[in-house]
Amino acid sequence: MIEKALTSADVEFVTTLHGDEPITFHVLLQPRGDQADRLLRAIDDVALGELDEAAREGETPEGQEAAGFGERALQVSLTALRAAGCAAQGQLIEDHPLDALKTLVAEAGADEVIVLTDPHYVEEFFHRDWASRARHKVGVPVLKLFSHSLADEN
Repeated sequence: MIEKALTSADVEFVTTLHGDEPITFHVLLQPRGDQADRLLRAIDDVALGELDEAAREGETPEGQEAAGFGERALQVSLTALRAAGCAAQGQLIEDHPLDALKTLVAEAGADEVIVLTDPHYVEEFFHRDWASRARHKVGVPVLKLFSHSLADEN
């Protein structure tokens, strides 16, 4: 489960987690959320000392406007995973990401879930981040990783 395009460092990291074992990735990407998400992202930016980013949160496309960006980010990520020698498929999810994740885990017979995001301190503090919530829902181990570098979200 990702929230933006994977960087080359992210791809290298996730594709080498299990050594030479063949891996298939089923990637779920949810485009930006609603106004409440914008506030949480701005608070996270302030906590990280990124005041310029906090001020620009209002400029970031959300909801339907973000779908085009999300589709491109998904395709970039899938292409990079395949170029690294892994099987990869994916989809955008608009509503109920954890329900979609639970369904995918069951249908694919997944061994684990990797949630790869930027830090979200407010959500993590209250255990409302995707990884914390997924641990109670999907029935397989959930590995939470932070993106190695910031990918361009546009």
